[in-house]
Amino acid sequence: MQDTATRLLKLLSLLQTHRDRSGAELADRLGVTTRTVRRDVERLRRLGYPVHAVRGAAGYRLRADASLPPLLFDDDEAVAVTVGLRTAAGGSVAGIEEASLRALAKLEQMLPSRLRHRVKVLHTATVRVGEGPGPTVEPDTLMVIADACRRHERLRFDYASPHGGETTRSAEPHSLVSFGRRWYLVAWDTDRCDWRTFRVDRLTPRTPTGPRFAPRRPPGGDVAAYLSHRLSSQTWPYRATVTLHESAEAMADRIWPGMGVVEAVDDRSCLLHVGAETPSALVWMITSVDAGFTLVSGPPELFDALRAQAARCLHAVRGT
Repeated sequence: MQDTATRLLKLLSLLQTHRDRSGAELADRLGVTTRTVRRDVERLRRLGYPVHAVRGAAGYRLRADASLPPLLFDDDEAVAVTVGLRTAAGGSVAGIEEASLRALAKLEQMLPSRLRHRVKVLHTATVRVGEGPGPTVEPDTLMVIADACRRHERLRFDYASPHGGETTRSAEPHSLVSFGRRWYLVAWDTDRCDWRTFRVDRLTPRTPTGPRFAPRRPPGGDVAAYLSHRLSSQTWPYRATVTLHESAEAMADRIWPGMGVVEAVDDRSCLLHVGAETPSALVWMITSVDAGFTLVSGPPELFDALRAQAARCLHAVRGT
């Protein structure tokens, strides 16, 4: 039978999920009687943990207190938090890097040697690609937007256009989306009566927030898919649509998020809508999916870039 200290640690771990737990459920998980659970709860209270009885449910809840009690992690949780802090130390939220490094230093000092070794192995074997310098956002800005999303309160903000100039916008915020090294707000623009995406690093909230609103269903019911479509087909200087001579299902694993949007046609073909900074980048994206294709629409420069790429490929194999 497990000793009292081990049982208390396991009980505290169960309560840290911050949901109501019945005495019977806790007893079953710990392999003890409900009477033992009651005694252990009293022990935790004497140690300073705010464990409250839930009225009418014969259960318990660990209240989120004003002071932070010691946290308990199992092995997998400790590794996950450590890796997450390492990642956040190079993140896109301004000021979070230093706080993450401080928390990481404290946590790594407390890790037992077996876990410290696991974290070190994972860190040294991992290479991060595509995480170069990028725009950062202020934590306070993220919190204001996130709180407005949670409360369903209209948000007013100043927005710096990528083409220059600044406007004041009013929107019903739906979700914050982290995409690569950028943060985006997906919201219903009340002035334009349509869904829009906003770069958070170009956004300055105005407080207080506005009146409450009834939340709307995002386009297609999927915020991530909507943002991916906007990024791939509506914000690039060069855009194109091609017919791929394979089914949308077959192409699903070859199109990465943000690259383009696949639209099913039939069981033998689909449309791919893509966008890029240059015509040559469009050529690379279209040909990288490894499928036969027919160009449906695109800028004149794309036709020239495709012909140039075809000529280079033919020249490379001529005479071999």
